[in-house]
Amino acid sequence: MAFQFSSILTPLSVAVLTVSDTRTPDNDSSGDCLAGRLTKAGHLLAERRIVKDDLYQIRALISQWIISPDIQVILLTGGTGFTARDSTPEAVKPLLDKEIIGFGESFRQLSWQQVGSSTIQSRALAGLANQTLIVCLPGSPNACATGWDLILQDQLDSRHKPCNLVPHLKASTAALCQPRSA
Repeated sequence: MAFQFSSILTPLSVAVLTVSDTRTPDNDSSGDCLAGRLTKAGHLLAERRIVKDDLYQIRALISQWIISPDIQVILLTGGTGFTARDSTPEAVKPLLDKEIIGFGESFRQLSWQQVGSSTIQSRALAGLANQTLIVCLPGSPNACATGWDLILQDQLDSRHKPCNLVPHLKASTAALCQPRSA
């Protein structure tokens, strides 16, 4: 029995969070990158915020979005490095029901072409919490473009085969992965 995929995009409601001690709405180029790409792809920018790189501020806002029936995806940019202030992974990991290990692995593999061995310092990660996808990307526009263009665009497209993440998100009725052909 084959799963049925729709040829119509299921638009998702996406929140974008920039984690930074220095960014403002006027110079948040990474947040701009993500917001522009997701809306161009046909998704809805539900909310966009900037918070200081503080574990508890990040966790508090993410927790609010996780329980919101109106947010299906949360994209974070920033705070994934190794400085003393970088705390995004520590803020997000305890909130996850399931980590999507392949996201971080794929992101670092794809980033190798751009930044070489420096990619090992990326702590990019993704996971699900309360049927909400949470993705943590580095704070550069290039990293956000790589994450969106080469991974997220397809995985947030309900038409992408053989499978995508849309059926695993709240308020989603799309079919799960399509069986591979023999």
